Amino acid sequence: MSVLEIDHLNKTYTHLRALSDLTFDVRAGEIFGFVGSNGAGKTTAMRIMLGVLAADSGQVRWNGVELDLDARRRVGYMPEERGLYPKMKVGEQLVYLARLHGMSAAEATTAVDLWTDRLGVGARRGDPVEKLSLGNQQRVQLAAALVHDPDVLVLDEPFSGLDPVAVDVMSAVLRERAQAGVPVIFSSHQLDLVERLCDRVGIIRSGTMEALGTIDELRTTDRPQWLLDVHAEPDAVLALAEAVPGARARAVPGRPGTVVVELSDSHDSAEQQLLGRALALGSVREFSRVRPTLADRFRDVVSAEDSPAGSPADTRDEEAA
Repeated sequence: MSVLEIDHLNKTYTHLRALSDLTFDVRAGEIFGFVGSNGAGKTTAMRIMLGVLAADSGQVRWNGVELDLDARRRVGYMPEERGLYPKMKVGEQLVYLARLHGMSAAEATTAVDLWTDRLGVGARRGDPVEKLSLGNQQRVQLAAALVHDPDVLVLDEPFSGLDPVAVDVMSAVLRERAQAGVPVIFSSHQLDLVERLCDRVGIIRSGTMEALGTIDELRTTDRPQWLLDVHAEPDAVLALAEAVPGARARAVPGRPGTVVVELSDSHDSAEQQLLGRALALGSVREFSRVRPTLADRFRDVVSAEDSPAGSPADTRDEEAA
């Protein structure tokens, strides 16, 4: 099975440990979400995958062989800082990039026509990139990553700035590529989109992979969560929930009197104590078991601030490297 392996990558800048034994893989036909706070190390890892940066130690392998220059030509890369030539026409630029990957002029032209039409920018092939909206520039950048029919896709914030229609188009393209057996890895801060689209997700903090698994695995917790909706003063509902030993509670925005309560264990006694207190306070409109979202899990993982790596200065260090 084709697989992209990231094996114990380490990278240190002058005042920053950007990556620390980062290890994971992306399998054939899989969409892998790579998420973390700003400055967590995502862009550094992706640049190492492409050979833009060199790791201090560790390897990136494709099908068991360390990636070299020839192998990297088979990777489709979409950088967060868009790499298009603003004054060059869309079609000419994409043909040029395709030919850099070894395609003939005829093959490149056919591929450019295919992908610009597929991504909804076929009518703009004769326009300079700088004349396009940011969303259409994003579509052209994705076309640049796809035009040479890559074996692997590595996309850094591909959905940033896109409207819902463009998000749907790009999501469909990534699913199609995965169904064709291409391993796809992308980073994003849009966790609801990651949850809908990805087969597995890795959450990185301060250069270390802190959580890794399928969406179901990441949403499974030993601390059960309950949605409690009581016809009572919101502050009183929150207070009664927090008074249960070992409980953590948060209000649900836009729903007065409704809280999500995380209990320290799954014993019936804690649940019954919570329900009993709620009934004593007022009419219970809902009491149901809920599962945490990917966003909830993300908050848990990164709740300890990425300090010093999460500071503005360190984020700039990573971006500038």
